[in-house]
Amino acid sequence: MSGTAVLPEGDSAPRPAAVEFSGVTKIYNEGTSRQSIAIENVSFVIPDLADTGEISTFLGPSGCGKSTVLRLVAGLEPQHPPTSGTVRVLGRRVSGPGADRGMVFQDYTSFDNRTVLDNVTFGLECRGVSRRSREAEGREWIARVGLDPRRDAGKYPHELSGGMRQRVAIARTLVLRPRIILMDEPFGALDPATRLDMQDLLIKLWRDVEATVLFITHSVEEAVYLGDRVFVMATTPGRIAAEIRLPTASAPARQTQSEPWFHQRVSELQEQLERIEAAAQRPGGRG
Repeated sequence: MSGTAVLPEGDSAPRPAAVEFSGVTKIYNEGTSRQSIAIENVSFVIPDLADTGEISTFLGPSGCGKSTVLRLVAGLEPQHPPTSGTVRVLGRRVSGPGADRGMVFQDYTSFDNRTVLDNVTFGLECRGVSRRSREAEGREWIARVGLDPRRDAGKYPHELSGGMRQRVAIARTLVLRPRIILMDEPFGALDPATRLDMQDLLIKLWRDVEATVLFITHSVEEAVYLGDRVFVMATTPGRIAAEIRLPTASAPARQTQSEPWFHQRVSELQEQLERIEAAAQRPGGRG
């Protein structure tokens, strides 16, 4: 498995992969009675596609290590560092969090005592960007995620719906222009209609920022709609059971999810997940 991407003729050097795992194992409480293997010997490569990027979705049962994978990419403790193996981002070994990566969590992580505008511009403030510049950029991103800068910029998180708070979280991440966007079930707590709207928003913004997105979900439909590739994970221990390439959705979520090819892909993936989960229930079983 190669960690570089082939460049068009005329480019002088291969492009490092956006994310590369090489034989990565993570053991918690190693050497104690509470030892548990979160993931074992996980290897995969996500290319860094110039001028487009791609979305990779991670799908699997609870406890299969999806969040461990994401947080290893982010360089966040206690998942980082791996027990063995290497994690590289853009060709460099991950040594901790970095500005090239941004993360959106399932929980609404806004600062309750800051307005929408101050939440969105928090990272720019930490970078020392002037108030005038960061507020102008913050208002632009508030609009880009579908909120109204005039009406919403001065609101506090408790005045927002769940969908609006996740829009703020996405704006706060993307205003920093990370090359890698990590999303840990960001739409899992939303109602079905809002969830579809947020999927469409993510596709739009992803096309604008041309980043690489790693997206964790428990929803097969969401994984198929969003993913250019789907990593199916299995448990006991956590590992990559399959890597599946998918066609890029060319229509909004509601339309795409009514198309025959979409239903076929969802059905196939659902059956695969059921086999994996059934195998995990058998003594010594592996999906």
